[in-house]
Amino acid sequence: MKKTIRQLILDAAQKAFENNEFNSNEFADFAIEEPKSDAHGDIATNFAMVNAKTQKMAPRKIAEILIRYIGNDSPVIEKTEIAGPGFINFFILPAAWYPVLNDIYEKDAEYGFSDIGKGQKTQVEFVSANPTGPLHVGHGRGAIVGDSVATLLSACGYDVHREYYINDAGKQIQTLGLSVFLRCKQLDGHTVEFPEECYQGDYIRDIAEELKQEKDDWIYSVSEDEAVSFCSKFAADRMIIKIKNVLNTLGISFDNWYSEQALVDSGKVESVIQKFKNREIIYEKDDALWFKTEDFGDEKDRVVVRNNGQSTYFASDIAYHQDKLDRGFDRIIDVWGADHHGYIPRIRASITASGKDEKQFVVILTQLVNLLRKGVPVSMGKRSGQFITLQEVIDEVGKDAVRFIFLTRHYESPLDFDLEVAKQKTNDNPVYYVQYVHARISSIIRKARDENKIGKNEITDIAFDKNAMAMIREPEEIQLIKHLARYPETIASSAEYMEPHRMAFYLMDLAADFHAYYNKHRVLTEDPDLTAGRLYLIFAVQKVIRNGLTLLGVSAPDSM
Repeated sequence: MKKTIRQLILDAAQKAFENNEFNSNEFADFAIEEPKSDAHGDIATNFAMVNAKTQKMAPRKIAEILIRYIGNDSPVIEKTEIAGPGFINFFILPAAWYPVLNDIYEKDAEYGFSDIGKGQKTQVEFVSANPTGPLHVGHGRGAIVGDSVATLLSACGYDVHREYYINDAGKQIQTLGLSVFLRCKQLDGHTVEFPEECYQGDYIRDIAEELKQEKDDWIYSVSEDEAVSFCSKFAADRMIIKIKNVLNTLGISFDNWYSEQALVDSGKVESVIQKFKNREIIYEKDDALWFKTEDFGDEKDRVVVRNNGQSTYFASDIAYHQDKLDRGFDRIIDVWGADHHGYIPRIRASITASGKDEKQFVVILTQLVNLLRKGVPVSMGKRSGQFITLQEVIDEVGKDAVRFIFLTRHYESPLDFDLEVAKQKTNDNPVYYVQYVHARISSIIRKARDENKIGKNEITDIAFDKNAMAMIREPEEIQLIKHLARYPETIASSAEYMEPHRMAFYLMDLAADFHAYYNKHRVLTEDPDLTAGRLYLIFAVQKVIRNGLTLLGVSAPDSM
């Protein structure tokens, strides 16, 4: 509808110029938006104000001329009015909204999809948690945000590739191996002093028990260094399996699991360091190698190889992001925790130094999740010994509640997640509030079939029944259709700004509109045409609810 009104305005403006009523046919960009108040119409524009200087006349005069050329014979406009200094408000004929329903039925699961991405090759890297412990709810938020962003981008025509970067190299993996090795010794009855820096929690004991079942006393037949090295790989592999299982529970999978150790072993880290040394972007100081990140926008230079000869995480990340761009991605999107904010400038500096456009690199930062139970903070987990794991939360409240509620706030804002609210079957639980609409409509349709008000198959012929469609005219019905018409724009804006919470908000607002309509109007009536029209309307609502939930990785149940 916005596109239709925009074209009507431009056509009218061109006619006004051709008839010498406008001074120029160069028109400034203007806004088309929905007024906050229904009293101001369905759509409004500021065309008159932004073009006053070009046309050299008062905005209200421009608006009067424009309205005259638009005329009153438009198939979509009921009336127009001028407001304030020159806003033009358009009131749309109820029947002009009916094609939205046809569009929903014709496109079904792909309603709202577009090709605005034009196949742009985009990588979304998310979660990428160190395989040294269970995933916690912070990882879960990053996982759900990253997965939802990837899905929304795909719906808008981007060629999306999901990737998990496995930090399976470096000191933290050695510490993991030592932790498991020492637990193995404890299980064998040895008195072992467990260092404070080692990983705690029952999951380390679980891995040690698995290792002993497979290798028994093998770890004592080799040197301690070799045993710890083996334990490191064994434990990291087991943790990755556990991480994959948790993410699979959330419906999240990846196109690629990229190993940091494989990156190092391939020589790419050493190669990229040498390349920058040859260009004198990396220099030596205090027996260490430093990257001139300050020359490329960072606050100071950064170490890439320590004075003991070991490369830093930054060195691996330089090579990793270079490898991403070498693989031909037009845009790389990293989803990180908010504590990595200071890391962005140095990665951006490395990309700029490599001769690539820093705009190809985008970072989404997710804030913390505060777990509550009836408003009281919860901190200790049963298995980790330190925190509530993501798996524990999923087990208690279910995948749908976790995925949807995690998206009910912008990821840059902290999120309070109350476990008890997430389990409630009331309107206080946002996922229940939205899913209930889908289930309620399924119930209405089943009842309609039982009463022979429609056939046993899906509704397929009502769209072409003018008498049935003409019965859709109540204000709440038109409001519902207008809301359905916003769905494609919601997908597009959610993808453009990489903000999946927009979709969650949209679905909650659509659910509110449906509840308001259903509480005021009967769907199954004694009038066959009225019943047919209303069934067609609510079935379209159900389709959009289902589609939106699917984009967020949430189920759409037929009964609750």
